[in-house]
Amino acid sequence: MELFERWAYYGMFAVLSVYLTDPVSKGGLGFSQEQRGVMQAIVTAILYLLPILGGAIADRFGYRKVLVAAFVTLASGYFAMGQFHAYTPVFVSFLVVAVGGAIFKPIIVATVSKTTAKGSDTLGFGIFYMIVNIGGFIGPWSASKMRDINWEYVFMMCSAVIIINLVLLFFYKEPAKEQKEKETLSQALNQIIKNTLIVLKDTKFVLFLLIMVGFWIMYMQLFFTVPVYITQWVDTTVIYNKLGFLQPVFGFVDEGIGLIRPEMMINIPAFTIILFQVIVSNRVASIKPIRTMIVGILVVALAFLQMRYYVNGWFIGLSLITLAFGEMASSPRIQEYISSIAPKEKVALYMGYSFLPLAGGNLLGGLLSGKLYGSLSDKYTMLRKYLVENGHYQLNEITEIDDAVLFDAGLEALNMNAHQLTQMLYDTYQPGMIWLVFVAIGLGTAVLLFLYNRFILKE
Repeated sequence: MELFERWAYYGMFAVLSVYLTDPVSKGGLGFSQEQRGVMQAIVTAILYLLPILGGAIADRFGYRKVLVAAFVTLASGYFAMGQFHAYTPVFVSFLVVAVGGAIFKPIIVATVSKTTAKGSDTLGFGIFYMIVNIGGFIGPWSASKMRDINWEYVFMMCSAVIIINLVLLFFYKEPAKEQKEKETLSQALNQIIKNTLIVLKDTKFVLFLLIMVGFWIMYMQLFFTVPVYITQWVDTTVIYNKLGFLQPVFGFVDEGIGLIRPEMMINIPAFTIILFQVIVSNRVASIKPIRTMIVGILVVALAFLQMRYYVNGWFIGLSLITLAFGEMASSPRIQEYISSIAPKEKVALYMGYSFLPLAGGNLLGGLLSGKLYGSLSDKYTMLRKYLVENGHYQLNEITEIDDAVLFDAGLEALNMNAHQLTQMLYDTYQPGMIWLVFVAIGLGTAVLLFLYNRFILKE
């Protein structure tokens, strides 16, 4: 079930930044980078915030019943996302997906925690994380092929994949739980509030959650910023030309030029994790989780630092492989660490809190991505600026022009081909500077986690 849910989610999410901001003339919705950032920030924050409530509800009403509600909600939301093209309806449809995902998440993580024995939990979560990335690999690849046909097919595919999970529910075994006297809904909600207050009084736990927000601000740029950055700036033809007979599998030909779409590029970390997660999990099992997390965060920061200096597809691919190893060392151990300190009867509730740093990271990361990319890295913003500053157009003449039409006008006005114009804008405005902001956030997070381990945990 996790595999299919991740297939649908990452299939949608891997292409979402491009879909929201691509020019209307190219099939996208033509929203601004800031609009994209606000939508992604708010909706994904809700996706990772609601499991606090969803986990407790699952403990109260039973995992199977709540999973049915989650899958119906998800399938409806995905389908609706492909039917609308105005900002508000797309926003609301995406929000429906977030609600369904928030109900689903803590149940599956809690199931893994309750069905792994002491001593096998590191391997158990490692295998779980590998399965997550198998879904995370298939989703973007299949979404890329669907959007070759029509963007609407991406969202229809996501909805269909979720419906498969309703069938898989027949094979799901409800984990054992304590026998309790039947509570009313109001009593259950009051207990949720009490449990939440108890958890929030654990200052060490809350401090850990706050520190990890920084990691997720940095990491989530893989989905917020990297797809748009690759679309606008990275030369992936160098990879396409070496694929040979695999060109139709992983490549795409756009106006006679072979390239690798961004969702295929950001599949590189998922494929790397599928190959190496179990090996890495076994290697780090004897190391304390906090120390492994610090190393992992530094490796992810290094990956984004590499993106600052290169637009060659091979170097970006190497950066994404580097990022995958950092993720393998850090992300699974966050959930393992929280699971190990959670009371067994409240595992789903505590697992809901494991997503709290993700909520903060997505909220701040999405807002930063939209704002910073719009001002520091957006190719069409830079093109407008260049054309106005060099006297080719007045600003009011090109403000409302479709971005793709503007780019063609720039090619004609400057007598350049697409590669030459892109390279000139890159050299002039240095859009890669955006990565230094997120590298700094990652380095700050690693330092704070080191201090937390040294002076709070005293390890």
